[in-house]
Amino acid sequence: MGTRGAGKHRGSSRLSKKAAGIAGIAALATTGVVGTLAAPAFAADNDSSTQDVGLKAAVVADELAGDIQAQADAQQHAAEAAAAKAQAEAEAKQKAAEAKRLAEAKAKAEREAKERAAREEERRRLNTFVSPLADSYISTSYGAGGAMWSSGSHTGIDFHAATGTSVRAVGAGVIVEAGYGGAYGNNVVIKHNDGTYTQYAHMSSLSVSVGQQVTPGQQIGLSGSTGNSSGPHLHFEARSGANYGSDIDPVAYLRSHGVSL
Repeated sequence: MGTRGAGKHRGSSRLSKKAAGIAGIAALATTGVVGTLAAPAFAADNDSSTQDVGLKAAVVADELAGDIQAQADAQQHAAEAAAAKAQAEAEAKQKAAEAKRLAEAKAKAEREAKERAAREEERRRLNTFVSPLADSYISTSYGAGGAMWSSGSHTGIDFHAATGTSVRAVGAGVIVEAGYGGAYGNNVVIKHNDGTYTQYAHMSSLSVSVGQQVTPGQQIGLSGSTGNSSGPHLHFEARSGANYGSDIDPVAYLRSHGVSL
């Protein structure tokens, strides 16, 4: 009986071990030990994920660094472009200012040249002499004798002229006498810029007054026959001074100033 009992016990032990093994596995699964035993596999998976995350982080870092570099490059290019634009604008302004300066200098030079030319023209015009009458001729010469003149001789020249003919100043000057002059009738005396004087007598009317400036060819009155006159004409005298008796040859005087008679 003892042997059989031992055999049953062994059989029961194997069965019990098998059952215990199954129960143990179930218990391990229930208590999480299986999960603990499986942890190395999960740990392997976690290591792979960590590597993936690391790679992704490295990629992101590279991409971020590239973006930063690209942004820096863009900013540098923008700064260089802005600097180039500013320099171009400054050069353009400088060129514009230089062009303006040159234009102003040219305009000033042209203006000064015109002003000089105008002054020269005015000077030439004021130094120009003309005949006291247009389209006339000398009817009585200088120095002609006769009882008609108080001095015994003609102190000027007479120009043929109908009453109302325009009488002109022979040159630029200032009026020193304008009015009735006795034997000269209505007369005008002009002091010219060179210090000489001219007289215009027997006029029917006057159009200037004492102190007035006149220019060559300017009308000073109309011819007539006032004063000691035998008929309409213009008595013209040239003088070295303001007073009677300082007369000089009117023809030589006018010719010396470029007037052809």
